Amino acid sequence: MTRADLQNLTGKGVRIAVLDSGIDTTHPALDGLRLADDIAFERDGPFLKAVDTSGDVIGHGTAIAWIIRSMAPDAEIGSFRVLDADLRGRTTIIWEAARLAVQRGYHILNCSFGSPGEARFVMPYKEWTDEAYLRRAHIVAACSNEDANQREWPGWFPTVLTVNLADMPPEVWSHRPGSMVEFLAHGLNVKVPWQGGWKVVTGSSFAAPRVTAWLARLLEARPGISVETAKEMMRGMAVR
Repeated sequence: MTRADLQNLTGKGVRIAVLDSGIDTTHPALDGLRLADDIAFERDGPFLKAVDTSGDVIGHGTAIAWIIRSMAPDAEIGSFRVLDADLRGRTTIIWEAARLAVQRGYHILNCSFGSPGEARFVMPYKEWTDEAYLRRAHIVAACSNEDANQREWPGWFPTVLTVNLADMPPEVWSHRPGSMVEFLAHGLNVKVPWQGGWKVVTGSSFAAPRVTAWLARLLEARPGISVETAKEMMRGMAVR
């Protein structure tokens, strides 16, 4: 299969969980979008509980959803709010959101964030990335914008498709062998919908959903393929 084989696909039948700051479906750029889930998390004694919510606390998740939708318009999108207005997230909330998304049958988890590699954070991330792997749920993650060689989670697990930004055409992606951050996509000076209007942004956060959208097209063409197979195919279809 080549990249050209995916060119006219739309992500139909593929479910994408956006783990982010929420999604504002009232933004004109997302006109007509109906979310499969719109969830946040609250404390319930010593536990967390999922609650229905709406909106975006800053605009980041809205931008991610718009990029995905612009490239995979028929994919089903669900919002799982894990980031606050400062784009910070608690490991326990991310863990709960990811596990819930996997249990609800999402095929791809878009994680446009990364947690620095302190040892105490590794195992909670490994728990849910392993569960996703066993259920053939694919994870796409961003990397550090300051240093792509900095360990961040979930991006540094080998089952994750981790993406850095590049100055390249928005309709392709490339592969960087010999790195845990294997993929690169357009993420420089991207105009996106944001809280209160539009914004020009730069970052791996905005490169990751482009790979997510291409992966959705691949899963439309090859439903049920394993994480290993999908990752190898994405490597093979990347521009050289």
